[in-house]
Amino acid sequence: MSLGELLGVLRRRWYLMGPLTLLSLLAGGYLYTSVPVVYASQSSISLLDSSAVAKLAPTFGNPISNAGGTLVGTADVLIKTLQSADSARDLGNREVTDPYTVGFAANASGPLLTLQVSGKGRDKVLKETETLTAFAGEQLRALQSAARVSPQYYVTAAPIVLPQTPVSQLKSRYQYVASVVIAGTMSGFLLSFAAESWSLSRHRRHRGPLPPSRVLPAVRWTRQRGLLRRPLDATTILTGYLLLAFFIPSNLTLPALGGVGTPANVFALLGLFWYVASWLTGRMMPAPGTRVPRLAMSLLSAAVLLAYVADATRSSSHEEVLGADRGLIGLLVWVALVVLASSGIPDRDRLDTLMRRVVVMGTVVAAIGYYDFFARTNIADSISVPGLHASVAQISAMARGSFTRPRSTTAHPLEFGGMLAILLPFAIQQAFDPVRRNASWLRRWGPVAIMGGALPLTVSRTSIIGAALVVAVMVPRWKPARRWTAIGLLVASVGVFKVLVPGLIGTITALFSTFLSNSDSSTQARTVKYSAIFPYLRERPLFGRGFGTFTPDLYFFTDNQYMLTAAEMGLLGVLALLVLFATGIHQGGSIRRLARTESDRELGQAFFASSVVALVISATFDALSFPMYAGMFFLVLGAGGSYLGFLRRDIAGGPATATEADRPAVPAARAARPELVES
Repeated sequence: MSLGELLGVLRRRWYLMGPLTLLSLLAGGYLYTSVPVVYASQSSISLLDSSAVAKLAPTFGNPISNAGGTLVGTADVLIKTLQSADSARDLGNREVTDPYTVGFAANASGPLLTLQVSGKGRDKVLKETETLTAFAGEQLRALQSAARVSPQYYVTAAPIVLPQTPVSQLKSRYQYVASVVIAGTMSGFLLSFAAESWSLSRHRRHRGPLPPSRVLPAVRWTRQRGLLRRPLDATTILTGYLLLAFFIPSNLTLPALGGVGTPANVFALLGLFWYVASWLTGRMMPAPGTRVPRLAMSLLSAAVLLAYVADATRSSSHEEVLGADRGLIGLLVWVALVVLASSGIPDRDRLDTLMRRVVVMGTVVAAIGYYDFFARTNIADSISVPGLHASVAQISAMARGSFTRPRSTTAHPLEFGGMLAILLPFAIQQAFDPVRRNASWLRRWGPVAIMGGALPLTVSRTSIIGAALVVAVMVPRWKPARRWTAIGLLVASVGVFKVLVPGLIGTITALFSTFLSNSDSSTQARTVKYSAIFPYLRERPLFGRGFGTFTPDLYFFTDNQYMLTAAEMGLLGVLALLVLFATGIHQGGSIRRLARTESDRELGQAFFASSVVALVISATFDALSFPMYAGMFFLVLGAGGSYLGFLRRDIAGGPATATEADRPAVPAARAARPELVES
């Protein structure tokens, strides 16, 4: 369905679209003028060990005193104490009546806490922040006194950032306005196409099918407008999504939508509405044999919705409610990607084109990472787009050892490495594809070399594990000659890195050796938080606390997608996540089993390898919290279902598309290749 046809339906159903849009704009304007401005002030404190730790200190057998050791556990106990009902009552007696939050400081692996108070009075908020900061120190001393810790071993709370002058928080006001306007506009859009669908169905029942000139008369209306008349398919829409996802830094978002409001996500949602409109008007139907990824998404959607209800049944904070709302928006984006990729691409050639574009754009992102690494900078920090703002605080260039860890246009080096790891199998498959045998060596193998070479530059275990899994899954399936050549090239590449980047291989080796010996500080900072997840899981074991509510600002970083899912969506969420990974693995194995050509067998192995990588590295960082990585994962999941559907229909001898009515006449030279183009 073209843009002109969409506009034609909306024009014909103006009596639904117009009033609802106008009402939403009026309601948004009313909220903008009536919602009061909220001010926020924050401070930061750091826990410092006592000077007596230079001597051998007793342990006291409790988590409050930990002389000479890490203070992350002590900080976690203090956070839970300040979040308790007793502390809230005591603060209320001290005239702290506005909402406050206490949590680990963002991007801090040590005992650094951020305290924030939000309210409608600027002076009152500042005074409450000062009171909360002093109260935190008092509670820390009281906890240690109750645990009979000797005063000489007391941990102290040292203010690092004094209470700041309150600043206005217009984001919540914008969120209210945006939600009302978007809800009203989308309701009008859906009702317009539902009415169009009902009208077409009613006419078919009573008078037979409408002639093409009356089904979508907007074609005549846009006869001279080439752009509006140009047919759209899911490959075109997903290409637009890829351009926005790869080349606009994923931390730049629309102000009213928070972390999920990236331009790429908004474009994906528009693509979902395009698909719904095409489906309601009978222009597109899901292709047979492609429902497996959509069923997996249905289970994930059920887990998210039940977690949303669970969040509504507890006394969650305003920030958690907003987080749950953002979680629903993120879910719709993922559903859009899976639906468009699995059932919206009518032709195998168009699907191949999409996957080639994914690899090419991923290669460009990887190449930008080389610049970050050797220039010791983050190029994403220098990119600004009018109307967008950073959803998280600016991240300075992260270093490990003597190396700067690149992140290119992603939000974090872990996202950069994880995204490349799940795309690398497709770069390898396309390099071996006989269809591209006439392409130059650089075009075929350049993406493999650039993506594969960028993974070690991130200086992270996640990237190396991902690369190792790709090798372990794909190489054993190759013929001996290719296999031994690949192993020789891998060994040679290690030597090249030792020469071109001295010290890199040693730093990576040290990462794994300290991990295995349990002497790595970053690993300890992560694993010490794992035990803190279990109280939340025991409290709400089935449905969790709400998808999107377990944010670092309120709680702490988990650095483990399974742990984060357990806290937010309970055991049902963990099951849904495992089903997603199992679906990707199943699709890859099925494509390989049903394939009639060696090219398709290698394609199936690429899907298999990509899903195995996603399954494993999700235990090393909170993968689905990063929009670019999550988008690529769900797009690949949907593409796997689409490829599997094509193979099944070829074997069954059925049509390549779901409906013959939508297929236009094609020249005789192309008649052998089925293609569906809405026009």
